[in-house]
Amino acid sequence: MSNTTFNERLQQLQSAHQALVNRKNKKEALGNGVYDRYEYPILTAQHAPLFWRYDLNPETNPYLMERFGINAAFNSGAIKLRGKYLLVVRVEGADRKSFFAVAESPNGVDSFKFWDKPVTMPETSVPDVNVYDMRLTQHEDGWIYGLFCTERKDPAAKRGDESSAIAQCGIARTRDLVTWERLPDLKTPSPQQRNVVLHPEFVGGKYAFYTRPQDGFIEAGSGGGIGYGFSDSIENAVIDQELIVDYKQYHTINEVKNGQGPAPIKTEKGWLHMAHGVRNTAAGLRYVLYVFLTSLEDPFRVIHKPAGYFIAPEGEERVGDVSNVVFSNGWILDEDGTVFIYYGSSDTRMHVATSTVERLLDYTLNTPQDGLRSGATVERLNQLIDKNLDYLGANKQVLTSNSIA
Repeated sequence: MSNTTFNERLQQLQSAHQALVNRKNKKEALGNGVYDRYEYPILTAQHAPLFWRYDLNPETNPYLMERFGINAAFNSGAIKLRGKYLLVVRVEGADRKSFFAVAESPNGVDSFKFWDKPVTMPETSVPDVNVYDMRLTQHEDGWIYGLFCTERKDPAAKRGDESSAIAQCGIARTRDLVTWERLPDLKTPSPQQRNVVLHPEFVGGKYAFYTRPQDGFIEAGSGGGIGYGFSDSIENAVIDQELIVDYKQYHTINEVKNGQGPAPIKTEKGWLHMAHGVRNTAAGLRYVLYVFLTSLEDPFRVIHKPAGYFIAPEGEERVGDVSNVVFSNGWILDEDGTVFIYYGSSDTRMHVATSTVERLLDYTLNTPQDGLRSGATVERLNQLIDKNLDYLGANKQVLTSNSIA
């Protein structure tokens, strides 16, 4: 390839990348009144800087080939610092290894740009094979904590088994998302752990954790749902007992397993939680998001839980490396009450939805809970229908569609 051709290709790559990164996002029309989705994903593999993916020296890369393949960018922790909306993104290389990288936006909905270098996460004495899905917590002790899944090959795997793994909770802390101090992995009674989140306040003078006890790498098994436990220390975090906050339950959106999303948001009505629920289908596992509220006095006592899902995959979100999945481990509460909900779709890309604390509380407090059987669902629907018919009749409203006989 001549230098002229090299430069032309480089200019085309730069132009396409700039257009993607600087593309303005806009809310989708109508929506459901609870939150607003946005038209475009906020991060994809193509958002990764060109100098990550290409050797830009024509002498060592004369054909301007991609030297470091990026497969996906998804499942981001989120925080607002110094007026910037920051995501700690799970970036997956073509080699299937995930790593963390920070992406920054001035407004939280578009123009996300990766920092020049990925996070250099210190390793423990037993190095992680894979790290992913960081939850960020600004704790009242003054640190920003990142809790993430650390994966290693199962030492008890049979010969020839290159899939069996052990997942545990890695812990690191930082002041600026640049320099990270790695702490020992969390110890719990469960054989494996995923989706561990640090509560932002001390509870009874102790560090409080949301956990997800599970028997195996994929299957929750006897693990009952979203758990919780306490540790005296964060420098050597040990949970002696796990109790359940929110149970998985037969024939619901979380019948197979469920896990805490980001750290909960403190509101005047209680702690607002977002979690993911998993059910089995003929097409495989389906991941959706749901919300619930716990008591301010007892963050582990559920006081309101709407029936069904809060966000489910739609359209392009249903397609990707692991299809039919939405997953969230980050949201940001802004000073004006706006809530930015960051979620990955199908282990491939990142999206944002926006709402407000007021709307989210209205949804959580006024949406009835799951009655756990078809008859109760019909009863709940009829109550709404009767209420609306009475209101429309009293106010002499006329429906232009689905007319009433």
